[in-house]
Amino acid sequence: MQLKDKVAIVTGAKQGIGLGIAMALAKEGCNVVISDIEQAGCETAAAEVEKLGVKTLAVACDVSQKKAVDNLIAKTVKKFGKLDILVNNAGIFPFVPFVDMKEGDWDKVLDVNLKSIFLCSQAAVKEMKSGGKIVSISSIASLVGFEGLVHYCASKGGVNGMTRALALELAGKKINVNAVAPGAIETPGATGAMTADMKKGTVASIPWKRMGTPDDIAQAVVFLASDKADYITGQILAVDGGWTSR
Repeated sequence: MQLKDKVAIVTGAKQGIGLGIAMALAKEGCNVVISDIEQAGCETAAAEVEKLGVKTLAVACDVSQKKAVDNLIAKTVKKFGKLDILVNNAGIFPFVPFVDMKEGDWDKVLDVNLKSIFLCSQAAVKEMKSGGKIVSISSIASLVGFEGLVHYCASKGGVNGMTRALALELAGKKINVNAVAPGAIETPGATGAMTADMKKGTVASIPWKRMGTPDDIAQAVVFLASDKADYITGQILAVDGGWTSR
């Protein structure tokens, strides 16, 4: 897929979908910058990815803060001399009933899930050349509603709108901008607190009759980050086992 020796940043990459994406990119020969909220987790994940024979860099970053994001981009360019791919994966999804939702709850989710994509993408674009790829992780919660996640659904709807608009602005620079919208994925954050009955009910809603895996999402990201997706931009790709097709 012509990803060998490319340089990619993956945010929220210490575990779950983010780590799966980092591993999948590395398997294609891509050098990967592992970013997450704390350094120890980044370093552990980077060591795992490095076993695949690529170069890595671990950078702790609060993606909702401009100074931290600028530092992430600067360290990437200092080490590798370039930036080819940005995967905006960092996100949070705290369940809060709407009537109990505090302004701080709303602000935190929008800052981490949406403002971060503005900050990271803007900083990355200044370093990217023609052929650069931006892939953001949206959610099927941008397409259908989920109780207790009004702020999350709103943030992911914003990701979709931003993806389409930014794709138009960056078309002249030949930088592709797309998003992947995962369905129910087996990750520590998403399914760790699920009971067996809750998981059974979720699987029953999925035409494919199984939960997705981080690698299901990672393979879609690898495709959109590759030269095979050069004529695809401004798209939201649902990877959900058919959930949103009902």
